[in-house]
Amino acid sequence: MFAVHFFDKNTLFISKLLNEVPALGSEIKLKGRKGRITEVSELEENKFRVQVEFEAIKKQPLVSAIDKKKRK
Repeated sequence: MFAVHFFDKNTLFISKLLNEVPALGSEIKLKGRKGRITEVSELEENKFRVQVEFEAIKKQPLVSAIDKKKRK
């Protein structure tokens, strides 16, 4: 078992105990977000730091322009 710490930029995203360390460049899905592994470094014998680059979140507008016109 390996303790794998996933980082998004310099922020700890999630830590997991895994049987295998993820490979560099592989696709991964954590907490419902898709991402790609950009860096894997070994801190100790069974502790790893994994840098993940997530896809950008697309924000949807809460109220559309059509709804605003109808309310006036």
